[in-house]
Amino acid sequence: MVSAVFHSPSEASDALRADKASAKSASTPMTAASSTAPASTPATKASFDWAGLALKILSPVAGLALLIGIWALLTMKSTTFPTPLQTWDAAVALFSDPFYSNGPNDQGIGWNIWFSLKRVAMGFGLAALVGIPMGFIIGRSQVIGGMLNPIISLLRPVSPLAWLPIGLLVFKSADPAAIWTIFICSIWPMIINTAVGVQRVPEDYLNVAKVLNLSEWKIVTKILFPSVLPYMLTGVRLSVGTAWLVIVAAEMLTGGVGIGFWVWDEWNNLNVSHIIIAIFVIGIVGLLLENALVAIAKRFSFE
Repeated sequence: MVSAVFHSPSEASDALRADKASAKSASTPMTAASSTAPASTPATKASFDWAGLALKILSPVAGLALLIGIWALLTMKSTTFPTPLQTWDAAVALFSDPFYSNGPNDQGIGWNIWFSLKRVAMGFGLAALVGIPMGFIIGRSQVIGGMLNPIISLLRPVSPLAWLPIGLLVFKSADPAAIWTIFICSIWPMIINTAVGVQRVPEDYLNVAKVLNLSEWKIVTKILFPSVLPYMLTGVRLSVGTAWLVIVAAEMLTGGVGIGFWVWDEWNNLNVSHIIIAIFVIGIVGLLLENALVAIAKRFSFE
C-alpha cells in the first residue's frame, strides 16, 4: 500500500471521491467496448456447383464429339459417303439462303421445314380437338368406353402409312391426305392417356362433387381437368412426336413441298450431304417440339 500525504482537508475529500469513482467504473461492465466488439461472421454461402454445370455441358459435347469422331474415321477413305467437314461445308452453303424459291419443286430448306410444320400443326390440332374430349367421355362413361375400347385397340397398332392411301382416295389430293395421316396417328395417345387420367381421379373428389350437387361442366373444369392435365400432356407429347415422324414418311410418298419430299428429292440427286443435314434438322426440330411441350407441362401443372 502506498501512503499519501494531504496538505488540506479539501484535498483529502477530493481524493476520496476519485477513489469511489474509479471503483464504480471498475465494477461496471464494459458496455462501450462490448458494443464495438466485432460481430460473429455469418456462415459462408454455399459455393456454386461448377463441377455439376461442367458435367451437364461437357457430357453432351463429349457425346457429339465421339459421334463425329467415329463418323470421321469411318469416312476417311470413302468416296461415296461425305465426311463431317464436307457435310459442314454443305450445311453452311445450304443455310446461307434457306428461303429461296425457284419454283414449286425447288425451294430452300426453310420453306420445306415450314410446310411440314404447318401440316403437323393442322393434323395434330384436329387430333387434339377430337381426341381429348373423347378421352374425357370414355373415362367418364363405362358404356361408351366399352363400345369404343375394342375399336381403339384394333386401329391403334395399324401403321400410320397404311392410312395414307385412304386419305388419297377420299381427299383426291396429297396435302389433305398427309394431314389426315397425321390426324389418325396422333389421336390414339391423346385418347388413351386422357381416358386413363379420368379413370384415376380419386373417388373422394367425385363424391364431394355429388354432395355439392355440381353440374357436369363444373366437375370437368374444376375437378377432372386439373387432375387429368399431367396425363393429357403426356399424351400430347407422344402424339406430337409421332406426328413429326409420320410427316416425313408421308411427304416422301406424296411429294410436294416438305422436309420429307426434300430428303427424297436429294436422294434422287444423289446428294448424300443434304440427306445427312436433313436428318440432323429433323432431329433438332423434334427435340425442340418435345422440350416446348415439357415447358408447357411444367407451366400448367396443378399441385
